[in-house]
Amino acid sequence: MTTVFDVVIVGGGLAGASLALALADTPLKVAVVEGGPAQAWPTAADSVQDYDARVSALTEASRRLLDEIGVWPAIARARVCAYTRMDVWDAEGTGNIQFDAIEVQRAELGHIVENSSVLAALHEALQASRVAVYFAASVAKLNTDTGFHLLTLADGRELGAKLVVAADGARSQIRQWAGFDTREWDYHHHAIACTVECERPHRATAWQRFLPEGPLAFLPLADTEGSQRFCSIVWSAKPERSDALMALDDDAFCAALGEAFEFRLGEVAAVGQRFRFPLRQRHAPQYFRDGVVLVGDAAHSIHPMAGQGINLGFADVKVLSEELKRGLAKGLAVADSQPLNRYQRRRKGDNLAMMAAMEGFQHLFESNALPLRLARNAGMSWLNWQTPIKRQLITKAMGLD
Repeated sequence: MTTVFDVVIVGGGLAGASLALALADTPLKVAVVEGGPAQAWPTAADSVQDYDARVSALTEASRRLLDEIGVWPAIARARVCAYTRMDVWDAEGTGNIQFDAIEVQRAELGHIVENSSVLAALHEALQASRVAVYFAASVAKLNTDTGFHLLTLADGRELGAKLVVAADGARSQIRQWAGFDTREWDYHHHAIACTVECERPHRATAWQRFLPEGPLAFLPLADTEGSQRFCSIVWSAKPERSDALMALDDDAFCAALGEAFEFRLGEVAAVGQRFRFPLRQRHAPQYFRDGVVLVGDAAHSIHPMAGQGINLGFADVKVLSEELKRGLAKGLAVADSQPLNRYQRRRKGDNLAMMAAMEGFQHLFESNALPLRLARNAGMSWLNWQTPIKRQLITKAMGLD
């Protein structure tokens, strides 16, 4: 038998699960299909091995969304590090800029959270909601020839949907089956992500150094003892450099990392498991077609340089849920093109602007041309003294404009 829903969300990750919860208070019959099991809560953090290497730098706008759908209190109780400052500098000169929450009269600039904590809160809330959740289930087939969308799961169960949401990541199978085009290009860089323990406390500061080979970020993490010595790092480099770094033993990697970071937090004392992934930018020119809509990484993926990927995804979730609710209030069908077109109009410009900015930053900082190096260092130093402009940049980065 086929179980029919108004909305089937394929992908129960950060974007998909939060969208389901955002729609849980509507009359819509919603289901989520997630390939993995429900995420368990992480254990106490006493060593680098206790952390999830996948972290997100949540903006205030993203935090508010998580609060609106009822999961932020649980996340905050688990393990969250609010950061109050950012320190960014150029390895090829003296350019340096700092951002401080005090400049915009805020308690913090954002929060660093492990993805597993956010997922645990989302999955726990989903299981307590009226949303139907299919964990450890994958979609084997999407059929659109039946008058509505028919999704066949790998175990043979069938789900019917008036609207299908592709929230299944950058390599979205739903996007491919539904015939969406994408524009994509390779950065020719890989990112190495892991957790490290440093000699000195991070002081609730997010650090980023622009190296000729790519940016290196140290993001502060909370820990059980409050020592402030644990950070999540993302190190972007060309594939051959990434190969060499991944081949190092832990002691040698810690030494190389400390040197690349100019030992701003002293020696790197320990490193957790390292993960590497290629960096690729992609964008779907069309966010919806024929009753299928894309959100999060299924619609766009960008360089992790500014940690904006999931924040763009959460912004998608907020706008799509708003437009679907607006459509329902007008008596429109859930798959009506009017709310979906409004969602696309509201999100596409912001996503493209962020993608263009990340592309521009990458080209700006990877160039070794002397005139450009002098110009960017002078520009960073000048901007550091322009408090009104910095306030605007901080407000924009927090998603509060």
